[in-house]
Amino acid sequence: MRILISAYACEPEKGSEPGVGWNWVRQISRFHELWVITRANNRESIEKALATKPLPNVHWIYFDLPSWARFWKKGERGLHPYYYLWQIGVYFVARELHREVGFHLVHHVTFVNYWMPSLLVLLQIPFIWGPVGGGESAPRSFWRCYSPRGKAFEFLRDLVRSLAQLDPFVRLAARRAAVGLATTPQTEKRLRALGCRQVLVFSEAGVPRRDIEELGALPIPEGSPLRFLSLGRLLHWKGFELSLRAFARFASRCPASEYWIVGDGPERKRLEKLAQDLGLTGKVRFWGMIPRSEALEKLAVCDVLVHPSLHDSGGWVCLEAMAAGRPVICLDLGGPALQVTENTGIKVPAISPEQVVSDLAAAMTELAKDPDLRIRLGVAARQRVREHFDWDQKGVFMANMYGLLKEDEIERFAWASGEN
Repeated sequence: MRILISAYACEPEKGSEPGVGWNWVRQISRFHELWVITRANNRESIEKALATKPLPNVHWIYFDLPSWARFWKKGERGLHPYYYLWQIGVYFVARELHREVGFHLVHHVTFVNYWMPSLLVLLQIPFIWGPVGGGESAPRSFWRCYSPRGKAFEFLRDLVRSLAQLDPFVRLAARRAAVGLATTPQTEKRLRALGCRQVLVFSEAGVPRRDIEELGALPIPEGSPLRFLSLGRLLHWKGFELSLRAFARFASRCPASEYWIVGDGPERKRLEKLAQDLGLTGKVRFWGMIPRSEALEKLAVCDVLVHPSLHDSGGWVCLEAMAAGRPVICLDLGGPALQVTENTGIKVPAISPEQVVSDLAAAMTELAKDPDLRIRLGVAARQRVREHFDWDQKGVFMANMYGLLKEDEIERFAWASGEN
């Protein structure tokens, strides 16, 4: 098949959105011929990767708005308005390409965001949307834990999503999509409300087979101290305040333990002060932002991953920890709730901050008391990643779905993947 891919974010050897775009291109090109439209500033890293590992079935189209139309975009400042305008420009490029090539279908893979449209739905060929996320929300009871900056962020996020859902192009993308792929049940509900008829829940997160093998070779730590680890940007909605308070409660009963936090962000000073106020000096270590190789070294000497995120559609770090045979403690919310099962970790309900702190501390205690349980959960976690989150397996799934675009067949097809 001749397939047009829209991948605003697409870079090799990256995580998050750029990694999603790159891995979908790499996987789909195993089965079909692709034309990929991505940003021009991704070109250097893409061509460097292609020099050693070519993708012969892929034609790259690099597109950016003229310099006079993007001078105001600096990093994440102005990102969403620029992305919207980029989608408009891409439509005219894609329309000319379609006249020349005659695509069988078009697939939008990044950004992974349901409330920003893809105008490629106007090409009048089957349109695959996603996986897209963004429908996840932190329970309101947790807002009182946020800093003023965090409260403002959540308010603006809810406002922007509400306004965006009124956008006629967002609704058009949902109504005309042959299939909408949602990262979580929360986003599935929003896609259906926008008029998407066929919606399947399918995680955008995966782990390359090479990384599964590398992570699977990490040894399980033996002896003390028992170490918990969290990795991620230090943002209010990542919930690290909750895990710090839980660890303080746990550490009072199990002093031979440590909690390492890898990452940086606007909440770092606030979290460092909280750790000091909780009497955790010497037990909690903030490592800051470090290269991935160093982060894996930290993971290798830690026993359990703690991921208390309040609205995370992905959760790549959970999958990497699971591939390394580490049990995961997370909240029963968003993407991590689909990745982690009772056989691979402990999911904590998110009802109130006080309840979460108590339940996180109880989960830490349960895993601390039973080393055999940690090993059993870790073995099952490795197996789950291999069976359901290997990028090669996800590529096969997508290739099969392309061949089953009729509604009755898609309904029958949902879901041999086992993610639902």
